[in-house]
Amino acid sequence: MKTDIEIAQEASLKPISEIAEELNLSLEDWEPYGHTKAKLSDKLLDKLSDKPNGKIILVTAINPTPAGEGKSTVTVGLGQALNKIGKKTVIALREPSLGPVMGIKGGAAGGGYSQVLPMEDINLHFTGDLHAITSANNALAAMIDNHIHQGNALHIDPRRIEFKRVMDMNDRALRQIVVGLGGPLRGVPREDGFNITVASEIMAILCLSNDLNDLKKRISNIVIGYTYQEEPIYVKDLAVEGALTMLLKDAIKPNLVQTIENTPAIIHGGPFANIAHGCNSILATKTAAKLGDYVVTEAGFGADLGAEKFLDIKTRAGNFEPDAVVIVATVRALKMHGGVPKNNLTEENVDALKAGMENLKKHIETIEGFGLPFVIAINKFPTDTENEVQYIEAWCNEHQYQVALTDVWAKGGEGGIELAEKLVHTIDSDNRNFTRVYELEDSLETKIRKIAHTVYGADDIELSSKAKKQLAFFEEQGWGNLPVCMAKTQYSLSDNPSLLGRPTGFSISIRELRPSIGAGFIVVLTGDVMTMPGLPKQPAALKMDVTEDGKIVGLF
Repeated sequence: MKTDIEIAQEASLKPISEIAEELNLSLEDWEPYGHTKAKLSDKLLDKLSDKPNGKIILVTAINPTPAGEGKSTVTVGLGQALNKIGKKTVIALREPSLGPVMGIKGGAAGGGYSQVLPMEDINLHFTGDLHAITSANNALAAMIDNHIHQGNALHIDPRRIEFKRVMDMNDRALRQIVVGLGGPLRGVPREDGFNITVASEIMAILCLSNDLNDLKKRISNIVIGYTYQEEPIYVKDLAVEGALTMLLKDAIKPNLVQTIENTPAIIHGGPFANIAHGCNSILATKTAAKLGDYVVTEAGFGADLGAEKFLDIKTRAGNFEPDAVVIVATVRALKMHGGVPKNNLTEENVDALKAGMENLKKHIETIEGFGLPFVIAINKFPTDTENEVQYIEAWCNEHQYQVALTDVWAKGGEGGIELAEKLVHTIDSDNRNFTRVYELEDSLETKIRKIAHTVYGADDIELSSKAKKQLAFFEEQGWGNLPVCMAKTQYSLSDNPSLLGRPTGFSISIRELRPSIGAGFIVVLTGDVMTMPGLPKQPAALKMDVTEDGKIVGLF
């Protein structure tokens, strides 16, 4: 069996100019980044404003296993399948982060015959967007410390600086550090730390901005910390929003690439879904909706994380609504939720599968709660048995859920035609009644409680003393009307990663809140979730290499 990278390297790519021509783009609408990548103009969306919007399909999933469940693969395969049945489709995805690529996942550009290409570039440096975000973030961090060193005219309390440095790598050693050591000429000593770039507020801002001016305005509203009198200090107080926006002037432009089957794909932005809001940029999704009759996009991890944030945060910021949802499930993940250890997932176990269906049922209820039509995609793996697949199909039919066996890893778009046809029929039926979990007028605590109860199935929330004080303080500052962005483990509906399936009788522990006023939401940290991950004992990077002639091997 060929690996993902072997399949990708054997694929025949069209020059990116041909992909642009197929989308009816003029030369002023795009600029090449090599032969197979391009940047789209950040003015393109305005130019296309009079065109009708295509139908937006959101791909989400059940709670995943550590290896992921192929949600991006299904997204790519579905886009290819829609094109095969004559529907002009554009795919919109996030950019991978080097941390997970080098850590566990090994890559995030789809898989098999449903990949976005060139997968090596996309998984590594791509067009430099994540580097630009890292540079802008750390430029701000440097300016904060320089301001304090140069006399601290704003009276910033070094003990209350919220804004952290970032790097696009899992590095647990940088979670908590001390900066400014070495005497008066080297700055003012203080505690600091690093987040991973994809958890940066600047990443979230880039993905939630509608244009360059919106980007600058949002950056100006970043809360960097507090004065000794506990008054918030914003980037605009430092007067550096112009310089930071300058560093992002190219990064805000969406990236155009293609799939193995030459379906257009826009890949832009990559906020983590277990920490940030987990969706590609508004510019990417809305541009794709103008260029295609259908848009297939995804939101990270399960419906409890990425989909909730897509629907409660991104659609508000972008002022749009999705038309349908795909819920990806796999036999192996459902068996894990039914109690099978990770090492035994390849063995047939219909009883465990039956127990694990409760996890799928909860995610279905969540999407039903948003008032959106959906189709369940069983993402096929070679180890799935006929009995296991038939059980899921029978369960879905018994509950009158639309379901499609999807084999896009092995067959590309051909393996997703059943899913594509059922989605088109579902969308044409127009049984959508979109609603959200909470209203913006709700208090922050009410919003948290509604998500915990409605989306996670929790009985209650437990607020730390710090979180209680922050809730009161944030409301006093006028931030109570913002959405909340829950930071939670992706592996469980609860905040405990070991509670699989559909846990009951649990509470969500809220340890602290962080203001992301520029992005336009409040981050709520639950359980032990980390904003700077660590590498596993055997990182995926150990299998990666480059040959003498520059060929990359080991990405998957």
